[in-house]
Amino acid sequence: MQLSAAPYEERLTAPRTWWLISFLVGVSFALILLPFGTLPLLGGLVGGTAVAAVAASSYGSVRIRVVGDALIAGEAKIPVADLGEAEVLDPEEARAWRTYKADVRAFLLLRAYIPTALKVQVTDPDDPTPYLYLSTREPERLAQALRTAREAAV
Repeated sequence: MQLSAAPYEERLTAPRTWWLISFLVGVSFALILLPFGTLPLLGGLVGGTAVAAVAASSYGSVRIRVVGDALIAGEAKIPVADLGEAEVLDPEEARAWRTYKADVRAFLLLRAYIPTALKVQVTDPDDPTPYLYLSTREPERLAQALRTAREAAV
């Protein structure tokens, strides 16, 4: 696969506060195990923190990439030739497309802690998906990478 002129990669990491919450989950487990002694207390602290951190990390490990002639968003891989115009959504418009404007057939790569998004039309007539909703911290840069990849594919 040939790389596009402007490859794009973004990892939608969990916010820093989630790591604090992971530690607090560990503290909660430690307090629950406090009556059983010091060793169970430490086990609860380490184990609870580790389990919560793994959960936060796995939720925040999803990536959006434009590589060659494809957009890879989480588990989805879509050729850029099957994509139409990309619309940058500000926080207010992104919230509207996540809620009352949303189409049930749309592909949503949604992370509520990321306020901005990109809405990309799907032009493939055989695909029932009308558009992709991609939470992204850099919607303008992603839209530019899609335009560049589409022009390079033509």
